[in-house]
Amino acid sequence: MNIHLELYASLMELLPPGKSRHRREIEIADGATVNEVISQVGIPDEQAHIVLVNGHFVCGSDRDTRTFEAGDVLAIWPPVAGG
Repeated sequence: MNIHLELYASLMELLPPGKSRHRREIEIADGATVNEVISQVGIPDEQAHIVLVNGHFVCGSDRDTRTFEAGDVLAIWPPVAGG
């Protein structure tokens, strides 16, 4: 199935080539969990700081059980410092 992957800040360099600056459509296995997709795209666990599916935060304990439906949007931000 296909979902949309959005990566931000330093994670954007892990996106496959494409036209959009931070978003790509990717293929994942049916029943894949959030953590499985994070691993599939090569993001180290400690770099997946803020994770949203369709705009809803997915906490660390839910990332092993939350699965996807076709067309879902997975957005990931690394830890970011600022002022």
